Amino acid sequence: MKITGGCHCGAVRYEVAMDELPLTYACHCLDCQTASSSAFGLHALMPEETLQISGRLTSYRYGNAGVASNHRLCAECHTRIYNTTNAAPGMVVLRAGTLDASSMIEPCAHIWVKRKQPWLQLPIDMPQWPESPTPEAFAQALARSPVTGRAARMPCN
Repeated sequence: MKITGGCHCGAVRYEVAMDELPLTYACHCLDCQTASSSAFGLHALMPEETLQISGRLTSYRYGNAGVASNHRLCAECHTRIYNTTNAAPGMVVLRAGTLDASSMIEPCAHIWVKRKQPWLQLPIDMPQWPESPTPEAFAQALARSPVTGRAARMPCN
């Protein structure tokens, strides 16, 4: 399976060197709600070397409480493509909605649910945390996820 995606205007394209769609989680924090103009952000955590980008990117840095994120977006239409964070060295957080096959993604975990929209109902058996889980708890939950039915292929730290 060839995993590809890109920005809204088509100036940035990417390919993910993985055999399957990456594990995806939903973040309900206020930053993700604002940045996505939606109820949550969909993110796929993967090793940095698996993502190959073509096209011109611009970036901005955002951080709080000692955790800094560097966001990469299309230089033309400003669609956010991915970010890196010092909380997960060597990993990228891909904006899963930019995948060409985004309709095939189903989140396997939810974080920052204390900020989720009150009208949104989450599956009861889905791993979820009020805020951000520890990397160890997140990796364990992904390995047991009812959505994936498979072991997590990547570390979360």
